[in-house]
Amino acid sequence: MAPNDPKNGGGGGGSGFFASLASSISSLGSAMTKSVNGLVGYEGLEVINPEGSTEDAAEEANRGRWKQEDRDGYWKMMQKYIGSDVTSMVTLPVIIFEPMTMLQKMAELMEYSHLLDMADETEDPYMRMVYASSWAISVYFAFQRTWKPFNPILGETYEMANYNGVNFISEQVSHHPPMSAGHAENEHFTYDCTSKLKTKFLGNSIDVYPVGRTRVTLKRDGVVLDLVPPLTKVHNLIFGRTWVDSPGEMIMTNMTTGDKVVLYFQPCGWFGSGRYEVDGYVYNANEEPKILMTGKWNESMSYQQCDGEGEPLPGTELKEVWKLADAPKDDKYQYTHFAHKINSFDTAPKKLLPSDSRLRPDRYALEMGDMSKSGYEKSSMEERQRAEKRTREEKGQSFTPKWFDITEEVTPTPWGDLEVYQFNGKYLEHREAADKSEENTDPKSIPFNPWQFQDMST
Repeated sequence: MAPNDPKNGGGGGGSGFFASLASSISSLGSAMTKSVNGLVGYEGLEVINPEGSTEDAAEEANRGRWKQEDRDGYWKMMQKYIGSDVTSMVTLPVIIFEPMTMLQKMAELMEYSHLLDMADETEDPYMRMVYASSWAISVYFAFQRTWKPFNPILGETYEMANYNGVNFISEQVSHHPPMSAGHAENEHFTYDCTSKLKTKFLGNSIDVYPVGRTRVTLKRDGVVLDLVPPLTKVHNLIFGRTWVDSPGEMIMTNMTTGDKVVLYFQPCGWFGSGRYEVDGYVYNANEEPKILMTGKWNESMSYQQCDGEGEPLPGTELKEVWKLADAPKDDKYQYTHFAHKINSFDTAPKKLLPSDSRLRPDRYALEMGDMSKSGYEKSSMEERQRAEKRTREEKGQSFTPKWFDITEEVTPTPWGDLEVYQFNGKYLEHREAADKSEENTDPKSIPFNPWQFQDMST
């Protein structure tokens, strides 16, 4: 049987980034659920364990990283936000964080960048889409981590130097709403992204709508690819075992030729059935299926040539195109080896920008296991960020990013319009000058400084 009916799977597209079908939300109703008994105030909320059974709901409700008193207090605080977007309006405890920021997490897309190299090198237009869409799927293993990354401070940056020939820079370009911009490049491709997170808090779960736009340009032929992934749902935020699902369609469109890939992420069903599974097709510009794709986003993806009905061609076989690299076992934060590299100074360039995420004192304290110091530093930086906003308002100024410029382009998305930022090239000039400098400073000794104004509190 073919993974999906090509007549139903060929629609969609659009220019928005991280868009998904609204109908995918309702499909989660088939997930295994059970009301929690014995927990005052929690009646009726779902406890879902996709790996377990219906008998362990009460046990799941008492699991997780929270102490009972922490969970109770936080639940009382969060009840008033049910149904709201809590992207930047709620101060969260460091107990739920990982020692990484959203800017660093953007860079995790570069772990399997060799797939984009292969997409650029191949002359087969449909295999180009197989390689590129497999690259887009590869990051979902990292996205399933249940720890929350730190929200970047306005003006914060993250640099990654020459990883497999790729140089990456990202910057927090807006605080309200939270928006990040990223750029990566090597000899085969350029990657450009504007990302604006939007959330809907549902009690013990949250829907994450990563509104934005991402484009990949393959240098050999100048082909431009547009990516539209599905939304993400995080279950059991406060009690139970936290887990992540991304049900719905991912669409990658070749803006140059009209070819596209439509891949369906199966929602988690009873006893975990269907979880991780991805199926779909590569279509030509006439929406005729050419290659079927199937696999699991936490394991591997494979492909096979197919006929116009989506059935495998006789004499062909399923071939693996991407496989998950080995990951550390029992890692505290569920990090891959690549995530550890991102968080280390091994991937930092010479003369690291003082606004780099690695230098954040709250992030570093959490990495060292000092929860108290991490919480203190996080609160201090958030207060200084609020003070900077007041100062800008008093001076009648607006924040201007250093490495990205806002354009006049506004992209419509299912959740509102998106202002698009573009890489301005100034970082390349900065990096060239920094690399030629003979000054050699230990990056760990650089104070974190994304600030626009002097700290008046000192």
